[in-house]
Amino acid sequence: MKKYTDTGKKDTRSGFGAGLTELGKTNENVVALCADLTGSLKMDEFKENHPERFFQVGIAEANMIGMAAGMTIGGKIPFTGTFANFSTGRVYDQIRQSVAYSGKNVKICASHAGVTLGEDGATHQILEDIGLMKMLPGMTVINTCDYNQTKAATLAIAAHDGPVYLRFGRPKVANFTEENGTFEIGKAVKLQEGTDVTIVATGHLVWEALLAAETLNEQGISAEVINIHTIKPLDDEAILASAKKTGCVVTAEEHNYLGGLGESVARVLASHHPTPQEFVATQDTFGESGTPDQLMDKYGLNAEAIVKASKKVVKRK
Repeated sequence: MKKYTDTGKKDTRSGFGAGLTELGKTNENVVALCADLTGSLKMDEFKENHPERFFQVGIAEANMIGMAAGMTIGGKIPFTGTFANFSTGRVYDQIRQSVAYSGKNVKICASHAGVTLGEDGATHQILEDIGLMKMLPGMTVINTCDYNQTKAATLAIAAHDGPVYLRFGRPKVANFTEENGTFEIGKAVKLQEGTDVTIVATGHLVWEALLAAETLNEQGISAEVINIHTIKPLDDEAILASAKKTGCVVTAEEHNYLGGLGESVARVLASHHPTPQEFVATQDTFGESGTPDQLMDKYGLNAEAIVKASKKVVKRK
């Protein structure tokens, strides 16, 4: 069984900041817009190095999206930055009409997603954003698992022609993927080979899936772990190949089970290879205030929950 090492906990939003800083040096068409959260989105260095390409719009997210859409007409590649709740729910109409419908090359970059926003509570947390974004025609949806992958994804989406939603988080989490690795949009990453159950995870739940796989292996259950960093377009081929091998699937995400990764996987399985599936996700609820660890435990978004779901689905085969 392959072992992964946490090289030191880092927040994924800092991976975005590092990627944006690098893009500022290598791509003069990249511009950045922020809705009064420059520090939280780790956009300070880009702002300091390229003040002529940074636009602080204030608490006016809808205006930010409209500005970004307009900038693409002149060949710019705008990266917008604010919390995930404000990046999607607050400005859905502007994204739908000005970005998605028009096919504009806007990169909507969203931090503080899910319950791991923590103490700020339900009004700032969002557990519906993946569903909102993936239903928009032509929108690419990416949810990264650690610092290294977030940096790589930030670089990759600049080269992608079309609207992108890039989702990442606030807390420091395990950093275990390859440093300076390549990021291929729409291509799943198999982290662990297994024969008894497939664990398909995204975002912060990828590391938890690896921990769960270790526990399951010790208990005689061989778990295959797949990192789905791109929820749309989904890597149907990788999911189906694994499901056909193991015969059952667990999906794990820091998002509502309605509309998230789990439903996308269920669609693929139902259409091509009906397979028992269990969902590790929030159960149609809003979040609340608490530390990230407390909330992940309360809502069953951890390795323990993945182990439990895996044992349950294995029995359903």
